[in-house]
Amino acid sequence: MGNLLRNPEVKHAAAAFLAVGAVGSAAAWSLAGPRAAAVTGAVALVLLGVMLLATRRRYRRIARLAAQVDAMLHGERDVSFERMREGELAILASELDKMRTRLTLANEALEREKNALADALADISHQLKTPLTSLSLMTSLSRGALAADGAHPGEVERLRTMERLEGRVEWLVSSLLKLARIDAGVVSFARGRVDGGELVARAAEPLELAAELAGVELRSEAQPGCGFTGDLAWTAEALENVLKNCIEHTPVGGSVTVRVTEDALAFRVRVQDTGPGIAAEDLPHVFERFYRGDAGPAAGATGSEVDPTGVGIGLALAKSLVTAQGGSIRAGNAPGGGAVFDLVFFKATV
Repeated sequence: MGNLLRNPEVKHAAAAFLAVGAVGSAAAWSLAGPRAAAVTGAVALVLLGVMLLATRRRYRRIARLAAQVDAMLHGERDVSFERMREGELAILASELDKMRTRLTLANEALEREKNALADALADISHQLKTPLTSLSLMTSLSRGALAADGAHPGEVERLRTMERLEGRVEWLVSSLLKLARIDAGVVSFARGRVDGGELVARAAEPLELAAELAGVELRSEAQPGCGFTGDLAWTAEALENVLKNCIEHTPVGGSVTVRVTEDALAFRVRVQDTGPGIAAEDLPHVFERFYRGDAGPAAGATGSEVDPTGVGIGLALAKSLVTAQGGSIRAGNAPGGGAVFDLVFFKATV
């Protein structure tokens, strides 16, 4: 009863009952004497008690109803609101039960659509990758044959360019499909311990040859024992896309450095290059899909790191993969020049 009286609505109603009882007792005293006043006061107290008991019972029903709604919102499917008796709460419970049924049906339909979309994306991926792989293989064989003949150096170079473009198209198709799967909510992320050093090694390994051919040094600094709870494979792919972007925009003789650290709040990855940096007008749009920028010069640089010939998918995919795991990613420019990307995965408990 003490919890009930802390409710402002109940307190106001009880105060009104007491005030009316006091006025009634005073009137009874003046008209019929003290015995009438006592009876009137007793009746007022009984009515107050009845009101409090009825209110308490009603509030308990409302609390049960709220608990059922909360259970439904947290994913329980077998919640029923039909056990309420007749009255206003029964009407509310009936309407809530109808809402639950409709939400359950809508959720099941959404799950079916998501699964159908996932299957369709997998089929599209297979249908696109098969001809692209065959085309790449035929281009490679043709280039090899012409190179062995030695009589068509121009054709060999054109075929080499075709190979690069085919690889780019295959990567683009794969990235778009991954973005679509993430948007559809059909990508499952593991929740395991990710070692910082292993993360960097896995992300950098596919890019070592590209960095060497570009004349860019790829450096890494990992704090011993640092890491976070997440998905190693998907996080490595996100970091790989950031590294790829930095390598492509770092001039010959430059470097790309990856530093991973862990503190009391979060696991942090910083990627910094020695390229021209990112133009101020491009910074707010770096992670937008299909944003290519104007390649305007950054401060003291000769060009922007937002490539106007690219399609703006790699960094968008990196952001989707990081944020889907509860992390954040930010781009900026280093004081001494070059672009800086910070990936942060905050700890659930500190």
